[in-house]
Amino acid sequence: MSRLSANLLLLLAGAVWGMGFVAQSTAMDAVGPWTYTAAKFAVAAVALVPFAIVEARRAKAPLPAPARAGFVLVGLMLFAGAILQQIGIVSTSVTNAGFLTGLYVVFTPILAFVLLRARPHWVVWPSAFAAFAGIVLLGGGGVAAPGLGDWLMVACAVFFALQIIAVGVFAGPTGRPLTLSFTQFAVAAVLAGLGMLVLEAPTLAALASAWPEILYGGLFSTALAFTLQTIGQRHTTAAQAAIFLSSEALFAALFAAVLLGERIAAIGILGCILIFAAMLAVELVPQFRTTRVFN
Repeated sequence: MSRLSANLLLLLAGAVWGMGFVAQSTAMDAVGPWTYTAAKFAVAAVALVPFAIVEARRAKAPLPAPARAGFVLVGLMLFAGAILQQIGIVSTSVTNAGFLTGLYVVFTPILAFVLLRARPHWVVWPSAFAAFAGIVLLGGGGVAAPGLGDWLMVACAVFFALQIIAVGVFAGPTGRPLTLSFTQFAVAAVLAGLGMLVLEAPTLAALASAWPEILYGGLFSTALAFTLQTIGQRHTTAAQAAIFLSSEALFAALFAAVLLGERIAAIGILGCILIFAAMLAVELVPQFRTTRVFN
């Protein structure tokens, strides 16, 4: 797969996440954050079972123990980011939640450098900050006084950045992206399920009320989008992946305008332009330099 195709998969993942943000928020009217998170990841894990089985049968060698441990680590990062985000949504505004989560676009290249000494192409740094600036502008250009929910969103952005880095480390060498996706969903479902049993008491009626959000969150925002991320990241860097995945804020605003009739303010349009420019820069600038060197 070419890097362009991989980045287009990541862009599609961002689109699916952007459309699912409303479902993630409205589900809180019926169930608690632990219940929604557990149900969403359980649906996603079940959906991936047949694909992971087929992938395992086609594999030339069994999955080594270090790779299995790495897959579990990815699941731990995913669970931490998802539950912090879901709890934070309860006590912060949608605007704050949207662009504070988007901090992962800045955290990813920084943490990748600190943890892996991975030096991204120079264009990643200005593009990361441009993408985050675009997310801020899409949210109206400001944030209310930070509270507990806002700090939870910042923490979730750190764990999402770590998840992106971990996927980049383990997805490529193993060649088992579907198994990785299933494992991370199963780990997140089990941990969220334990929290649900201890902290919440969901009823069948409540789950029935939230079933559309749970199905969308499980099948599309989780099973489809995170699997697209896993496949795409086998052929691009974590820093570039974070920038393309940050398009979720752009698509959230566009879907809200098309489906809900919400208007995007002029400052929000500028934010869309910044995000789009950041994605074009990380895709085109490295190719332009390579072309000049070899021509």
